[in-house]
Amino acid sequence: MLLFLTTNEAQKLPFWNDIQAFKKQDSIAIPALYKTLFIGSSSFTKWKTLEQDLPEYAPLNRAFGGSTLLDVIRYRKDVFQKYNPERIVIYCGENDVASSDTVTTKIVFDRFKVLYQHIREKFPKINIYYVSLKPCPLRWSMKDRMMDANKQIKKFCKKQKNTHFINIWDKMLQNRKPISALFIGDSLHMNKKGYEIWTKEIRKKIGKE
Repeated sequence: MLLFLTTNEAQKLPFWNDIQAFKKQDSIAIPALYKTLFIGSSSFTKWKTLEQDLPEYAPLNRAFGGSTLLDVIRYRKDVFQKYNPERIVIYCGENDVASSDTVTTKIVFDRFKVLYQHIREKFPKINIYYVSLKPCPLRWSMKDRMMDANKQIKKFCKKQKNTHFINIWDKMLQNRKPISALFIGDSLHMNKKGYEIWTKEIRKKIGKE
């Protein structure tokens, strides 16, 4: 009975099903040749052509849609600590900003630093890449907080060893506004053209290792 209750409670946690899906995949076989771990939220989750777009970096996608930095921290044992990658690429923080007007840039930045510290404790020497928050039509009213978060995280990354900031914000703007042609109908998630920009910028940065 106690086990049932414990499991029942666990199933109420956010993203329980996503994490169980990762565990099931790993129980069958963790890809032996992966080199690059992608973690974060839905902009990675929905990147269905990731393996084809960046084959030379042998990506393993452990992002889960809708997640915040706090969620990635909560499930760190399942999404990055159990693996042994050569590098980690992060896209997360956008949902933190969108979750509430009370989530300030400082809160987002502090959460990022906690996540970063957890990664560094496990992997002290690997390269870590943070993909900047993206500009999208749906959340354009939040642009000031997103731009400020990008600025703070970029500044932090520059001060750390083997830590890199990938600026995709500027690449997705035209006339200082998001390029709507890069997004699907929800004006939040990207289409093939959007991911082509990400592929180019990520490849360019990792290629400098």
